[in-house]
Amino acid sequence: MQFGIFYEHQIPRPWKQCDEHRLFQEALEQVELADRLGIEYAWEVEHHFLEEYSHSSAPEVFLAACSQRTRKIRLGHGITLMPPGYNHPARVAERMATLDLVSNGRVDWGTGESSSRLELEGFGVDPAEKRAMWREAVGETARMMASDPYPGFQGRFFSMPHRNVVPKPLQKPHPPLWVACSNRETIRLAARLGMGALTFAFVAPEEAKFWVEEYYEIFEKECEPIGQAVNPNIAMVAGFMVHEDSQTALERGLEGFKFFGYALAHFYVTGAHVPGRFDVWKDFQEHGNYGFLPTGCIGNVQQVREHLERFESLGVDQTIFIQQGGRNRHEHICEALELFADRILPAFQERHVGRAAAKAKRLAPAIERAMSKVVPAPALDEIPPVESYPILMQKAGQKTDASTIGKRLEASTAGARE
Repeated sequence: MQFGIFYEHQIPRPWKQCDEHRLFQEALEQVELADRLGIEYAWEVEHHFLEEYSHSSAPEVFLAACSQRTRKIRLGHGITLMPPGYNHPARVAERMATLDLVSNGRVDWGTGESSSRLELEGFGVDPAEKRAMWREAVGETARMMASDPYPGFQGRFFSMPHRNVVPKPLQKPHPPLWVACSNRETIRLAARLGMGALTFAFVAPEEAKFWVEEYYEIFEKECEPIGQAVNPNIAMVAGFMVHEDSQTALERGLEGFKFFGYALAHFYVTGAHVPGRFDVWKDFQEHGNYGFLPTGCIGNVQQVREHLERFESLGVDQTIFIQQGGRNRHEHICEALELFADRILPAFQERHVGRAAAKAKRLAPAIERAMSKVVPAPALDEIPPVESYPILMQKAGQKTDASTIGKRLEASTAGARE
């Protein structure tokens, strides 16, 4: 089993002037530390307008900064919002490929839709159509990265003419593809589409057993890839804080994890949010302070190790730690990561090599069957030229002398500057 660290960039009120700057700089230091310690993944969300809960609206910028401070750790979009109202598919393909190039091929491409009203309506995304939007955009974005040129597309939710989308990613045909899963039905969908499942349901090992078994059973029997490659993996998210003393771990990590759950519920289920005014942290302190119950990944070394070994025995491929939540302190997070890397991580890494090889051998026939069903972008029999505006003007019988063209270009650039 492998491990990742996860960032929402949470920053409860009240805010001081430099708090966001400090938050991002500390997160960069934590990712750099995780890379040195041998932790395999750093995941970054994309959210918009979810103040206090997530100030991570430009994950590609943060991950690009991480790429230049690290050498081995994989950089995961956990996730990219794929309905075209958020991100045009061509822009996702361009950004994903660029990050893959500057990181030397270390990108994992997580995808999702969001179900927050603040986000969906903020970008004009119809909640009733968001799953169909996601599906259309993911399939075409994958084809853009793999096609030379992309033949164009006329769809329900976006259309574009034939273009060669550049640059191309270092990982071929594209970075490993994941989808955010908050319930078993989405995990089933991930398996059918050949995507890794990023599970955000915070389940106990006893329940995770059924999720994992069902995922791989469906992948082996029913997979029809949405992308140009498959990524059979299942990751579980858990709160995290480890210390030699279990009570100290709880004092350092539990409140932050509870706030994570409380704020998530506020924006997605229970809240009536007043943008720029509502104080989620104050509401958390006054009306609950309940959130999630303690987990096996918040405790002493033995407790955390045993909890993770149960996940490992069930076939979970990766556990992703939510260590930055609420008001969890930077120095405590770093201490916990160092203790985890010293006392827990090495044994998992030793076992992972053999387990990964056995898994690859077991899934090889299923992967071969799935890859035979990959649907590439249709090839163009003839690639028509895209003529410049002066050529079009000439064909239309308009003046195309240098003066006329110059005036048109000047007007165009002036409009762009304005």
